[in-house]
Amino acid sequence: MFDIGFSELCLVALVSLLVIGPERLPRVARMAGFWIGKTRSIIASVKTEIREELHAEELRQALKQESGMKEFRQLLDEATDAAHAIQSSVDTVKRESAQQISGPDESK
Repeated sequence: MFDIGFSELCLVALVSLLVIGPERLPRVARMAGFWIGKTRSIIASVKTEIREELHAEELRQALKQESGMKEFRQLLDEATDAAHAIQSSVDTVKRESAQQISGPDESK
């Protein structure tokens, strides 16, 4: 994350020792470690919450798409039923016209 080398860490430790003093440095280091750990845990929990929200949003969008597909399937089924009804009507008209045409010829 940060490009900090060993020499920079030694410099920070030396300055801290001079500014804070050798008596308070261990306590300050513990407090710094505590706050760094707390910050990391907060960041991890925020990342987890964001991932969960993104996953929930993806699921919502998938459900919307699925409901759209259900509507499309329903329209397709209705169109298929209408086409079958028209085909049935056409077949009935063909049979009736065939019977009318062949009917008078057979009676003669």
